Amino acid sequence: MRWRDLGFILPFILALLPVLAVVSIAAGLPANLGTWLPLIVLFVVLPLLDVLCGADASNRDSQDAERIDRLPYFRVLTLLILPTWLLVLGYSAYMLQQLPLDAIGTLGWIVSTGVLGGVLAINPAHELIHKSGVFERAVGGILLSSVGYHGFKIEHVRGHHVHVATPQDSSSARLGESVYAFVPRALLHNVRNAWRLEAQRLRQAGKSPWSLRNEMLMWSGFWLILLGVFWLWLGAFGAAFFIVQGLLAATSLEIINYIEHYGLLRAQIAPDRYERVTHLHSWNSSQRLSNWLLFNLQRHSDHHAVARRRYQVLEHHDDSPQLPAGYATMFVLALLPPLWRHVMDPRVQRARQARGISAAL
Repeated sequence: MRWRDLGFILPFILALLPVLAVVSIAAGLPANLGTWLPLIVLFVVLPLLDVLCGADASNRDSQDAERIDRLPYFRVLTLLILPTWLLVLGYSAYMLQQLPLDAIGTLGWIVSTGVLGGVLAINPAHELIHKSGVFERAVGGILLSSVGYHGFKIEHVRGHHVHVATPQDSSSARLGESVYAFVPRALLHNVRNAWRLEAQRLRQAGKSPWSLRNEMLMWSGFWLILLGVFWLWLGAFGAAFFIVQGLLAATSLEIINYIEHYGLLRAQIAPDRYERVTHLHSWNSSQRLSNWLLFNLQRHSDHHAVARRRYQVLEHHDDSPQLPAGYATMFVLALLPPLWRHVMDPRVQRARQARGISAAL
């Protein structure tokens, strides 16, 4: 390994943000301010550090990549996220009832937990569900069920990766579409698509969709078990917390999807047929720090080109559409549609023109 590979330990430091918030409150920080501390770190401190740390556009040579791909270190990190996230989720649920909070403080704590769920549950799950091993995919399913977005396990692999950068993809934002229009559309259609794709798979295999072989039924049942645990442990308030943090985690994911694919299109070569997916059909960012924190998710262009390639060997492509900053910065920018369009629309137009795609589409 290189020294830079140690950076992939940093997601576990993010898991300490709720503890940091509670310690700060105990040290005298007003409780209603302290609950927002994780969000301040993620969306104020992290973007500044991202700029200071700069970008890492280097790639491993083929021999080094093959060796690194087999090292257990990288696989163990993504698997260890599961107990880490479950501890964070349980701790956050418990402390919500212990801290002296009003409505503003409660909102800050729940939103902080939800956003952390996007980082610590959904993002590692995204890495795991693409792998061929049953165990890794199962861990990915558990992580997704913990935030109630288990349909992502099916729709993302069998839907999004097939239809990305086409009008058929619910996770590819259209040019000019605001994040506030995109996210509800993506949440609704992606859940519906997951049920449809799983039912289609079972019918093609000659089996009933209403059976235990239906992954959506299985993972929905597991989600209900988790919901019951939180209800029995912390009552109706704990169950409500579990539901809302999951919705916020899923919302955070779809905001990231908005950033990753905004305005990009694959060329249509025949009715309902499009060119093959390559590294030209997703936005790329090689910011060093945020890629450590996100298991190289920002090298998203290469991920779509080679979906099963493990995060530690994802490549930077100079000719991929490039974001002007890391995801933390772009997340905030996406919430401000006029500023987002000012920054991103000209980049979309240039990316389309470079590939001979009409800017009017």
